[in-house]
Amino acid sequence: MQEKIPEELIDQIVSQNDIVDVIGEHIQLTHKGRNYFGLCPFHGENTPSFSVSPDKQIFHCFGCGKGGNVINFVMELDSLSFVEAVQALAKRSGETIPDQYMPDSNETTLTETEQSAINAYEWAGRLFHHVLRYTDDGKDALKYLKERGFQDQDIEQFQLGYSPYKSQFLVSFLEQKGFELQSLVDTGLLSQRDGNTIIDRFQGRVLFPIHNHQGKIVGFGGRAIEEGVEPKYLNSPDSKLFQKSKLLYNFHQARKPAQKQDEIILFEGYADVIKASQAGIKHGVATLGTSLTEYQARLLSRYVSKVIICFDGDQPGREASQRAAEVARKAGLQVLIANIPYQMDPDDFIQSYGEDKFQNQVLGTAEPYVAFMLNFIKKDFNLHVQQDQLTYIEKALDLIATVDHAVERDVYLKQLEENFNLYRETLEDEIAERRRINDRRHEQAKRAKSDNQSSRQPKRRDAIYPAFQNAERQLLAHMLQNRYVAEQVQERLGSKFNMQEHQVLVTYLYAYYEEGNEPNVSRFMERLPEETLRQLVSSLALISISDTLEREELDDYLFAILKEADVDQEIRSLETMLKNAEKENDPKSAARIGMKILELRKKSNKSKL
Repeated sequence: MQEKIPEELIDQIVSQNDIVDVIGEHIQLTHKGRNYFGLCPFHGENTPSFSVSPDKQIFHCFGCGKGGNVINFVMELDSLSFVEAVQALAKRSGETIPDQYMPDSNETTLTETEQSAINAYEWAGRLFHHVLRYTDDGKDALKYLKERGFQDQDIEQFQLGYSPYKSQFLVSFLEQKGFELQSLVDTGLLSQRDGNTIIDRFQGRVLFPIHNHQGKIVGFGGRAIEEGVEPKYLNSPDSKLFQKSKLLYNFHQARKPAQKQDEIILFEGYADVIKASQAGIKHGVATLGTSLTEYQARLLSRYVSKVIICFDGDQPGREASQRAAEVARKAGLQVLIANIPYQMDPDDFIQSYGEDKFQNQVLGTAEPYVAFMLNFIKKDFNLHVQQDQLTYIEKALDLIATVDHAVERDVYLKQLEENFNLYRETLEDEIAERRRINDRRHEQAKRAKSDNQSSRQPKRRDAIYPAFQNAERQLLAHMLQNRYVAEQVQERLGSKFNMQEHQVLVTYLYAYYEEGNEPNVSRFMERLPEETLRQLVSSLALISISDTLEREELDDYLFAILKEADVDQEIRSLETMLKNAEKENDPKSAARIGMKILELRKKSNKSKL
């Protein structure tokens, strides 16, 4: 039976995982004043409202209200249970958690079937890799990979494998391990023939394991190495564990080097990523046989500000680059597009011309989005025809007008001026007019979005509270950082706060201090059983207050709280009188009492109407 992780061990693990460092591995943070700010990973936004406090070791989003300590962040980001999040943090900091504290299957956020599937994928990955490296069944596949330029180091780093052309090779292996086979058909690891016989899904294929963001294998990409095996390329089907639109090949390994360079290289194929790794490019990822999705682009934007798109050099590859660039730009990423000559793909170019030329002549000469588009749209026009020339120039001006940097605009305008023998002043006038129109549209869209957001949710940053509620919030903020203040409030007020959520919170806070704990917002949050309470604490802890609370200020807060309590008591008494008047069929008295109740509610800013 799993034992509860001791608080001392949890504290030790948390202390080794600074919240700024942990969150900084997942989103870009900017230091402002005492805190750090960034775009919230839990809801879409363009203006940073996500705050991280290094002093209190907590986070809070003023947009969606999410908040907590480093454990809560990992739980929320990766959909983990408490024990799993502690385990992940322990692994990050090199701590060891004894086996008796490790999570049971019912302690995970995954269902038992899903957890079993992940374990099965892990075993399958090991088996396929072993077959490729060490068995006769894998000799042809290993030869194929070596001829394609894959080295032993690549095969190990990316755990490449091979599934033999045997219908029940993996089936027998997993059955011996005790796995329930039908559930593995449902999660895409195995297949079913004729609605009955369960068989290996990836027979006769070299396999590329696909990992989720935590580094767990959740799928495979397969390529047939023999003629006649169809389809030539075969991926795992979509399931809850494997969603092509949300995963990126090699993201689990590329994330940290990408953050260090503040850029990521986006490829189309697994082989491109591996060959680029040979060339020293460790921050490459690939889509999974689909176009770049908005979800994937937003994911990338949390970690880097720039993406270099390096797709095949043929026309379909350039068209795919254009589509991916549009999606990436909408996610706020700076986009560069690499041009691979001779209509080659990155894999073939590296193998034919070497690592240095790929670094210098392909990635090193990647074009900004507008430069790429100015060339890309030329295919739609016959520039020897005057009407096509004029249409192209109009579209080119539209693109150039979106460039904010004056020097970059000047380069493009000079090209138009020289290529089409145009007056520079005319071009600049056209750009100025387009930029004015663009600015107006941008402002209109910004206002419309702001109005729409305002109608859907209150502005948490600018919330104005009634005097008594503000007094309770200020007092609670002091109580979270000062045990003596909490003891004074407990003695004079107890739990007689007016807001129900505050009543619940102080009950936990009093108990926390009575156990002999010192003020520690992060540690206190671990005691709170509900996310709403953790969000409340994170918002209270970020209120700007003085280090000390003067006696006079404490008295003022208590007076405001107790005064509101008196008003509430008077309202409750009047409500009883109102019910009696209505029962006695006395409309005049009922009206008079009702008006008095409305007046009191108006004064307390707690009208129920």
